[in-house]
Amino acid sequence: MKKDKRDRSISNRIVRSWTLRTAFVLFDADIALIVLMRLGRMERLSWVSWAILAGVELLSLLFARRAARKKVRRYIEPMERMALTAHEISSAGFDQQKLKQLENAIGTLKPTNPGVKLKTGDQELRGLEEAINDLLSRMNESIQERGRFVSDASHELRTPISVIQGYADMLQRWGKSDEKVLDEGIAAIQSESAHMKKLIEQLLFLARGDAGRNQMNIGDVDLSALLNEVCDESRMICPDRDWKLDADQPVPARGDADMLKQTMRILVDNAVKYTQPGARITLRARFKEGLPCFEVQDNGIGIPEADLPHVFDRFFRADPARTRSTGGTGLGLSIAQWIVEKHNGYFDVFSREDIGTRIGVILPG
Repeated sequence: MKKDKRDRSISNRIVRSWTLRTAFVLFDADIALIVLMRLGRMERLSWVSWAILAGVELLSLLFARRAARKKVRRYIEPMERMALTAHEISSAGFDQQKLKQLENAIGTLKPTNPGVKLKTGDQELRGLEEAINDLLSRMNESIQERGRFVSDASHELRTPISVIQGYADMLQRWGKSDEKVLDEGIAAIQSESAHMKKLIEQLLFLARGDAGRNQMNIGDVDLSALLNEVCDESRMICPDRDWKLDADQPVPARGDADMLKQTMRILVDNAVKYTQPGARITLRARFKEGLPCFEVQDNGIGIPEADLPHVFDRFFRADPARTRSTGGTGLGLSIAQWIVEKHNGYFDVFSREDIGTRIGVILPG
């Protein structure tokens, strides 16, 4: 009985150490404290159940903080493998000394270090070791992604602020007496303020989406009708493009009409940015392999094949031609991706350089 209690205590400390370390890295001290309080209530469970429930507790925090289903799924697999290995170790009556060594090895890990791995050299611990290393790799990738996002957002905000400050200083020196300088400064400040407002709104949309606070109003929609409305708007805003609408037949679907229309506008906005005046842009609603679909096709500059996997990344721009002056904030397609994923749909992207791009959205039937 004493041996079982000692095994459970050591095992509990192993999982507790790892769970708390994960909470500190992914969140902050407050979240880690919540984890500690919750884990404290599980002391009397068998250590196999304790390991599984600890993983579930951490995942519940991930759901609440990020609400990103794909990322959560990526964390579930190593947790399940860890729980399975823990069960096997418990059933086999594992050596206490090896458990102590494993606990010490886990205690030295720093998930913020790229390439960090748990290495025990013990074949009996190989399954648990691989699961922990897999989780470490995914955590490090998430940390780096978050760091890139913060860095890119800071850079995008710094540029308009610097421009506004520069023109404000110029107006203070010469704007009062020089009408030309005054007009130029006001126009620049208005333009940069509008860009910064749009950027902040998009960042807030993505932040609310990651936190699960964007409301979805799902109902019956007709993709053809929505595309007709977007096409009419586009013709009025950009009359210098050759607009073609191929949406004569109803294409019923289930979704949030406002968000789907926002996705259409984002795709149309991209098509306008990367085509020349007079170029044709085609908007199409149809069934593709029996599923409702809408497409935006242009004959613009196209996207290099190597860049296609990254076009939905936040702040990504495919080439030097897609500068801030023509490429917007770099968040439009990320927002479109969030909306489409929330509808359980997917994108179909086809592009050739100097020929054009076609981006389709396929929704569930």
